[in-house]
Amino acid sequence: MLLLCIPFMTLVSVTPWRHLQLAWRDDNAITVSMGLGILALAIIIIIGIPVAWWLSQATGRRRIIGELLVMIPLLTPPLAMGILLVSAFGPYGVFGRWLSLLGATLVNNPAAFVLAQVYGALPYFIVVARSAFATVPKNILEAGQTLGASGWNRFRFLTLPLALPGLASATTLAWVRAVGEFGIVMIFAYFPQGIPVKLYTNLQNDGVDAVYTLLWMLLIVTLPLPMVCFVLGKRAAKERKQV
Repeated sequence: MLLLCIPFMTLVSVTPWRHLQLAWRDDNAITVSMGLGILALAIIIIIGIPVAWWLSQATGRRRIIGELLVMIPLLTPPLAMGILLVSAFGPYGVFGRWLSLLGATLVNNPAAFVLAQVYGALPYFIVVARSAFATVPKNILEAGQTLGASGWNRFRFLTLPLALPGLASATTLAWVRAVGEFGIVMIFAYFPQGIPVKLYTNLQNDGVDAVYTLLWMLLIVTLPLPMVCFVLGKRAAKERKQV
């Protein structure tokens, strides 16, 4: 436990509290990460929930293939994934050429930034959400079917409420992964600069003393939501046991 705490204890001790100030355009990086991160998270949830639900219900070869398709991008190193995205969606890639015919590009712009965040976080969301759906007792769903509930009503009124703590964990993990993504964004969408890339440029240009304020902002943006969801999830599990 002490080993895990050492970096954060060090951060508290080395931060120049009397001279905290954002560097040039740090505020813009915060706006980019927050605004585009929320958009990416919405896309991740919209895409991820149906995929996770399907994986939790699929069996046999279909399930194995589906899980492999999710695990491959999850296990691919971020820098490699960034290069793959440039190769696919860049101006000389197959999909990139199609986009250029429509007058659109997907490199170094807000759309590319969001796409990089989606690729960085979506597999994590699907894996955790799939586990959340898998914990829903099948007998409850079968009882709902026996009582005449449609598939959509069983999903909406039975599956979602029971899987909600796990889905909250999946959402918070996706948020942290999306906002904190560096490798994919660095290669595929260097501009507009979010917090991680701006931290890197500040470190390169001005040294480590110039990054502490923005580093604290990154932690403030990413950590509170997971911590709150963790506490609420524990409380919900405790209340469920008491019932």
